[in-house]
Amino acid sequence: MTLPSWQDEKVGNRKLGSMSRAALWLLTVVGEGNIFTKGELRSAFPDVSQIDRRIRDLRDRGWRIDTSRDDASLKQEEQRFVSRGVDVWVPGQAKAPKHKNSLTAAQRQKVFEADSYLCRSCGIAVGEECEDGVTQSVLNIARRRVLLAEGVEDFQFVTECKRCGSGSTDREVDLGALLELVEDLSTMERRILAGWIAADRRSLEPIDRLWGLYRTLPEESRKAVADALADVDVPGDKTDD
Repeated sequence: MTLPSWQDEKVGNRKLGSMSRAALWLLTVVGEGNIFTKGELRSAFPDVSQIDRRIRDLRDRGWRIDTSRDDASLKQEEQRFVSRGVDVWVPGQAKAPKHKNSLTAAQRQKVFEADSYLCRSCGIAVGEECEDGVTQSVLNIARRRVLLAEGVEDFQFVTECKRCGSGSTDREVDLGALLELVEDLSTMERRILAGWIAADRRSLEPIDRLWGLYRTLPEESRKAVADALADVDVPGDKTDD
């Protein structure tokens, strides 16, 4: 059976979506087992603003596309098209398999309570005034892609406001990398982080407030603060060598 062209936006009277065109591009231009870069992908689809996301969507349809997290030989900007999945350009085949994300009212309430009724992307609370000063935040339940420490991909429920949910970024969490960073913390840093987690908030220390104020100062005033700290030994400072 002849494949449609990835460059055609329509097949007969049917529109060919960007995910289907991306799949056809992988098959006919990249080829199974070969590497492509994000730059090459975006050059092939200059008018598709979320073409990276369409490639990620293919993974939910059985397509294997490895990144540097899956294959250590790949550079950060490279991906490898390993194998094809569902023929998404065929009518009725592009629909993603259903994840277990149908929640009852009680289950939704449990997620909201666990997240303290806060958007876990921007931190806004339910009913809080948005930046436009007119609308109030509306909270929903989102599925977030999490790469577990053992390398398994999971989808977990999280509270997210309507504004963040409609954004263009496809948020992912590398839990294994995060846990490695936690292990590298000093005893004092671990104690501080544990306190923030227990309170589910970070309280600013005086030094944090000073830093925030310092960043707002004009250059002349910033220099005055720097001069006041001139007697402090800064790690890595080689100006006296």
